[in-house]
Amino acid sequence: MAMSSDLMPESSHSTPLTAGSAAILPPSSAAAPVEAPGSNAGSPPQKAAAVGMKRLTKAFFYSMEGLGSTWKHEEAFRQEMWLAIVLVPVAVLLPVGLEGKALMIGSVLLVLIVELLNSGLEWCVDLAAQQQRHPFAKRAKDMGSAAVFLSLVNCLLTWVLVLGQAVLEGRLHL
Repeated sequence: MAMSSDLMPESSHSTPLTAGSAAILPPSSAAAPVEAPGSNAGSPPQKAAAVGMKRLTKAFFYSMEGLGSTWKHEEAFRQEMWLAIVLVPVAVLLPVGLEGKALMIGSVLLVLIVELLNSGLEWCVDLAAQQQRHPFAKRAKDMGSAAVFLSLVNCLLTWVLVLGQAVLEGRLHL
């Protein structure tokens, strides 16, 4: 199927192709390395590290703001956070293997992560649908809620399986 030249990607206009579909580059561009726009290839390594640390510091504080905002505005997140505050130390103290502890703690953290994503989704949907409710808005919010539900089911099943194995192996007595 032939495409008109205005529908073809820009790179197809400027790069001639051989029969084997390999691009033929002019000799000057083949010899010189190509730097990505905005790259720090010409700057000293200390400068790049400082920019990276500054970016990481800002990202950390943005993350803390997100956690604080979610704590302030989302009851479900507060409930799940309290659950995590109880369950993570319990997982550490239980007589299960390191793999079991990792699975139990990971499943609890996954609930928090999914709740954060769901809360962000709900806020965006609410903002977009301020003027008029749309069936897609409800569908998107329901899907986010289903994701949280599945993460909770995953957490429950993980804990039951890890604790069940510890009971069967005699490391945990009920």
